[in-house]
Amino acid sequence: MGARTAEVSAPAVSLIDAPGGAPGTAETCWDAWPLLGHLPVADVAGWASAVVVAAHPDDEVLGVGGTMAMLAAAGARLRLISVTDGELSHHGLAGLAERRAAETAAALRALGAEDTEVIRLRLPDARLAWHEDELTGLLRELADGFDVCLAPWQKDAHADHEAAGRAARRAFEMTYGYPVWMWHWAYPGDRRVPWHRVLRVPLPPAAAAAKRAAVRCFASRLEPGPASGGPVLRPAMVAHFTRAQEVLFG
Repeated sequence: MGARTAEVSAPAVSLIDAPGGAPGTAETCWDAWPLLGHLPVADVAGWASAVVVAAHPDDEVLGVGGTMAMLAAAGARLRLISVTDGELSHHGLAGLAERRAAETAAALRALGAEDTEVIRLRLPDARLAWHEDELTGLLRELADGFDVCLAPWQKDAHADHEAAGRAARRAFEMTYGYPVWMWHWAYPGDRRVPWHRVLRVPLPPAAAAAKRAAVRCFASRLEPGPASGGPVLRPAMVAHFTRAQEVLFG
Protein backbone atom coordinates (compact mmCIF):
# COMPACT_ATOMS: atom_id res chain seq x y z
CA MET A 1 0.00 0.00 0.00
CA GLY A 2 1.74 3.19 -1.14
CA ALA A 3 0.92 6.86 -1.05
CA ARG A 4 -2.36 7.44 -2.85
CA THR A 5 -2.07 8.86 -6.34
CA ALA A 6 -5.76 9.06 -7.24
CA GLU A 7 -8.89 10.08 -5.38
CA VAL A 8 -12.60 9.43 -5.80
CA SER A 9 -15.27 11.71 -4.39
CA ALA A 10 -17.96 10.23 -2.17
CA PRO A 11 -20.97 11.94 -0.63
CA ALA A 12 -20.61 12.64 3.11
CA VAL A 13 -17.25 10.88 3.30
CA SER A 14 -13.92 12.61 3.80
CA LEU A 15 -11.19 11.27 1.56
CA ILE A 16 -8.30 13.05 3.20
CA ASP A 17 -6.06 10.19 4.22
CA ALA A 18 -2.67 11.89 4.40
CA PRO A 19 -1.16 11.82 7.89
CA GLY A 20 -2.90 14.48 9.91
CA GLY A 21 -6.00 14.32 7.70
CA ALA A 22 -9.53 13.25 8.54
CA PRO A 23 -10.57 9.59 8.33
CA GLY A 24 -12.75 8.13 5.62
CA THR A 25 -15.67 5.75 6.19
CA ALA A 26 -15.47 4.36 9.71
CA GLU A 27 -15.25 0.62 10.21
CA THR A 28 -18.31 0.82 12.46
CA CYS A 29 -20.31 1.83 9.35
CA TRP A 30 -19.14 -1.24 7.45
CA ASP A 31 -19.66 -3.48 10.47
CA ALA A 32 -23.28 -2.34 10.76
CA TRP A 33 -24.05 -3.03 7.09
CA PRO A 34 -25.92 -6.36 6.82
CA LEU A 35 -24.91 -7.10 3.22
CA LEU A 36 -21.28 -7.77 4.10
CA GLY A 37 -22.28 -10.79 6.15
CA HIS A 38 -24.57 -12.20 3.46
CA LEU A 39 -22.36 -12.11 0.38
CA PRO A 40 -21.73 -15.37 -1.51
CA VAL A 41 -18.79 -17.32 -0.10
CA ALA A 42 -15.70 -17.94 -2.23
CA ASP A 43 -14.65 -21.59 -2.47
CA VAL A 44 -11.04 -21.09 -1.42
CA ALA A 45 -10.84 -24.67 -0.20
CA GLY A 46 -10.72 -25.74 -3.84
CA TRP A 47 -7.57 -23.74 -4.54
CA ALA A 48 -4.46 -25.90 -4.50
CA SER A 49 -2.26 -23.01 -5.58
CA ALA A 50 -2.48 -19.24 -5.72
CA VAL A 51 -0.29 -16.41 -6.93
CA VAL A 52 -0.76 -13.18 -4.99
CA VAL A 53 0.10 -9.82 -6.57
CA ALA A 54 0.96 -6.85 -4.35
CA ALA A 55 1.51 -3.40 -5.83
CA HIS A 56 3.40 -2.52 -2.63
CA PRO A 57 4.59 -4.56 0.35
CA ASP A 58 1.65 -4.87 2.80
CA ASP A 59 -1.10 -4.79 0.14
CA GLU A 60 -1.24 -8.58 0.14
CA VAL A 61 -1.59 -8.84 3.92
CA LEU A 62 -4.18 -6.07 4.17
CA GLY A 63 -6.25 -7.45 1.32
CA VAL A 64 -5.93 -11.23 1.56
CA GLY A 65 -3.67 -12.03 4.49
CA GLY A 66 -6.32 -14.19 6.12
CA THR A 67 -6.95 -16.04 2.87
CA MET A 68 -3.21 -16.65 2.52
CA ALA A 69 -3.10 -18.03 6.06
CA MET A 70 -5.95 -20.42 5.27
CA LEU A 71 -4.33 -21.55 2.03
CA ALA A 72 -0.96 -22.06 3.71
CA ALA A 73 -2.56 -24.10 6.48
CA ALA A 74 -4.19 -26.28 3.82
CA GLY A 75 -0.84 -26.90 2.13
CA ALA A 76 -1.53 -24.82 -0.98
CA ARG A 77 1.36 -23.61 -3.11
CA LEU A 78 1.74 -19.84 -2.75
CA ARG A 79 3.73 -17.34 -4.77
CA LEU A 80 3.84 -13.66 -3.81
CA ILE A 81 4.76 -11.16 -6.53
CA SER A 82 5.82 -7.87 -4.96
CA VAL A 83 5.58 -5.51 -7.91
CA THR A 84 7.27 -2.49 -6.32
CA ASP A 85 9.28 -2.17 -3.12
CA GLY A 86 7.09 0.70 -1.92
CA GLU A 87 10.18 2.85 -1.77
CA LEU A 88 8.32 6.16 -2.06
CA SER A 89 5.91 5.77 0.83
CA HIS A 90 8.20 7.80 3.11
CA HIS A 91 10.23 10.31 1.13
CA GLY A 92 13.82 10.65 2.26
CA LEU A 93 13.93 7.48 4.36
CA ALA A 94 17.04 5.49 3.46
CA GLY A 95 16.83 1.72 3.21
CA LEU A 96 13.04 1.70 3.07
CA ALA A 97 12.80 -0.84 0.23
CA GLU A 98 14.82 -3.44 2.14
CA ARG A 99 12.99 -2.69 5.35
CA ARG A 100 9.63 -3.29 3.71
CA ALA A 101 10.91 -6.53 2.17
CA ALA A 102 11.98 -7.67 5.64
CA GLU A 103 8.56 -6.72 7.00
CA THR A 104 6.95 -8.83 4.29
CA ALA A 105 9.06 -11.84 5.32
CA ALA A 106 8.06 -11.35 8.95
CA ALA A 107 4.40 -11.02 7.97
CA LEU A 108 4.50 -14.26 5.99
CA ARG A 109 5.92 -16.03 9.05
CA ALA A 110 3.08 -14.59 11.15
CA LEU A 111 0.59 -15.97 8.62
CA GLY A 112 2.19 -19.41 8.76
CA ALA A 113 3.04 -18.89 5.10
CA GLU A 114 6.83 -18.70 5.37
CA ASP A 115 7.16 -21.22 2.52
CA THR A 116 5.63 -18.71 0.12
CA GLU A 117 7.87 -18.03 -2.87
CA VAL A 118 8.49 -14.28 -2.98
CA ILE A 119 9.40 -12.55 -6.25
CA ARG A 120 10.32 -8.87 -6.16
CA LEU A 121 9.91 -7.24 -9.56
CA ARG A 122 11.29 -3.87 -8.35
CA LEU A 123 9.18 -1.83 -10.76
CA PRO A 124 9.05 1.86 -9.82
CA ASP A 125 6.72 2.86 -7.03
CA ALA A 126 3.99 5.33 -8.05
CA ARG A 127 4.77 4.70 -11.74
CA LEU A 128 3.14 1.35 -12.51
CA ALA A 129 0.77 2.80 -15.10
CA TRP A 130 3.82 3.48 -17.27
CA HIS A 131 4.89 -0.17 -16.94
CA GLU A 132 1.52 -1.88 -17.25
CA ASP A 133 2.27 -3.74 -20.48
CA GLU A 134 5.59 -4.94 -19.10
CA LEU A 135 3.88 -6.06 -15.90
CA THR A 136 1.18 -7.89 -17.86
CA GLY A 137 3.83 -9.91 -19.66
CA LEU A 138 5.65 -10.73 -16.44
CA LEU A 139 2.47 -11.80 -14.66
CA ARG A 140 1.37 -13.93 -17.59
CA GLU A 141 4.56 -15.95 -17.16
CA LEU A 142 4.68 -15.93 -13.36
CA ALA A 143 1.04 -16.93 -12.84
CA ASP A 144 1.15 -19.78 -15.32
CA GLY A 145 0.22 -23.08 -13.72
CA PHE A 146 -1.54 -21.60 -10.67
CA ASP A 147 -5.21 -22.13 -9.90
CA VAL A 148 -6.00 -18.49 -9.12
CA CYS A 149 -4.45 -15.05 -9.02
CA LEU A 150 -5.30 -12.59 -6.23
CA ALA A 151 -4.46 -9.01 -7.18
CA PRO A 152 -5.42 -5.47 -6.16
CA TRP A 153 -8.89 -4.46 -7.30
CA GLN A 154 -8.62 -2.50 -10.53
CA LYS A 155 -11.06 0.20 -9.31
CA ASP A 156 -9.38 0.83 -5.94
CA ALA A 157 -8.78 4.57 -6.58
CA HIS A 158 -5.03 4.16 -6.28
CA ALA A 159 -3.10 4.37 -9.55
CA ASP A 160 -0.59 1.62 -8.71
CA HIS A 161 -3.28 -0.71 -7.38
CA GLU A 162 -5.39 -0.19 -10.46
CA ALA A 163 -2.51 -0.76 -12.87
CA ALA A 164 -1.53 -3.95 -11.05
CA GLY A 165 -5.13 -5.13 -11.08
CA ARG A 166 -5.61 -4.45 -14.77
CA ALA A 167 -2.34 -6.18 -15.63
CA ALA A 168 -3.29 -9.24 -13.59
CA ARG A 169 -6.69 -9.54 -15.26
CA ARG A 170 -5.12 -9.21 -18.68
CA ALA A 171 -2.52 -11.81 -17.81
CA PHE A 172 -4.59 -14.46 -16.05
CA GLU A 173 -8.24 -15.37 -16.51
CA MET A 174 -8.90 -16.64 -12.97
CA THR A 175 -8.06 -13.38 -11.23
CA TYR A 176 -9.87 -12.08 -8.18
CA GLY A 177 -9.45 -8.48 -7.05
CA TYR A 178 -9.01 -7.48 -3.42
CA PRO A 179 -9.79 -3.93 -2.30
CA VAL A 180 -7.63 -1.84 0.00
CA TRP A 181 -8.49 1.84 -0.36
CA MET A 182 -12.11 1.10 -1.26
CA TRP A 183 -12.93 0.66 2.42
CA HIS A 184 -11.77 4.22 2.96
CA TRP A 185 -13.43 6.14 0.12
CA ALA A 186 -16.56 4.07 -0.48
CA TYR A 187 -19.53 3.66 1.84
CA PRO A 188 -22.12 0.91 2.38
CA GLY A 189 -24.32 0.59 -0.69
CA ASP A 190 -22.03 2.83 -2.76
CA ARG A 191 -23.25 2.53 -6.36
CA ARG A 192 -19.73 2.89 -7.72
CA VAL A 193 -18.90 -0.51 -6.28
CA PRO A 194 -20.18 -3.60 -8.18
CA TRP A 195 -21.46 -5.43 -5.12
CA HIS A 196 -23.04 -8.10 -7.32
CA ARG A 197 -19.51 -9.30 -8.16
CA VAL A 198 -18.27 -9.49 -4.57
CA LEU A 199 -17.50 -12.74 -2.78
CA ARG A 200 -16.56 -13.06 0.87
CA VAL A 201 -13.97 -15.23 2.55
CA PRO A 202 -14.95 -15.92 6.18
CA LEU A 203 -11.83 -16.16 8.32
CA PRO A 204 -11.57 -18.78 11.07
CA PRO A 205 -10.34 -17.31 14.37
CA ALA A 206 -6.81 -18.63 13.83
CA ALA A 207 -6.55 -17.03 10.37
CA ALA A 208 -7.98 -13.71 11.60
CA ALA A 209 -5.50 -13.66 14.50
CA ALA A 210 -2.62 -14.50 12.16
CA LYS A 211 -3.62 -11.64 9.88
CA ARG A 212 -3.70 -9.17 12.76
CA ALA A 213 -0.21 -10.28 13.77
CA ALA A 214 0.99 -9.97 10.16
CA VAL A 215 -0.36 -6.41 9.85
CA ARG A 216 1.63 -5.46 12.97
CA CYS A 217 4.81 -6.56 11.19
CA PHE A 218 4.66 -3.50 8.92
CA ALA A 219 6.08 -1.06 11.45
CA SER A 220 7.21 1.31 8.69
CA ARG A 221 3.55 1.83 7.85
CA LEU A 222 2.28 2.01 11.43
CA GLU A 223 4.87 4.42 12.82
CA PRO A 224 5.24 8.13 11.96
CA GLY A 225 7.56 8.78 9.05
CA PRO A 226 10.43 11.28 9.15
CA ALA A 227 8.55 13.90 7.16
CA SER A 228 4.93 12.74 7.27
CA GLY A 229 3.96 13.79 10.78
CA GLY A 230 2.01 10.58 11.25
CA PRO A 231 1.75 6.95 10.17
CA VAL A 232 0.53 5.98 6.73
CA LEU A 233 -1.69 3.32 8.25
CA ARG A 234 -3.66 5.02 10.99
CA PRO A 235 -5.72 2.91 13.43
CA ALA A 236 -8.96 3.87 11.66
CA MET A 237 -7.60 2.46 8.39
CA VAL A 238 -6.15 -0.67 10.00
CA ALA A 239 -9.55 -1.40 11.51
CA HIS A 240 -10.88 -2.28 8.06
CA PHE A 241 -8.45 -5.20 7.89
CA THR A 242 -9.01 -6.76 11.29
CA ARG A 243 -12.55 -7.99 10.67
CA ALA A 244 -13.30 -11.72 10.47
CA GLN A 245 -13.73 -11.81 6.70
CA GLU A 246 -12.16 -10.60 3.47
CA VAL A 247 -13.80 -9.83 0.16
CA LEU A 248 -12.85 -10.49 -3.44
CA PHE A 249 -14.18 -9.12 -6.70
CA GLY A 250 -14.85 -11.89 -9.18
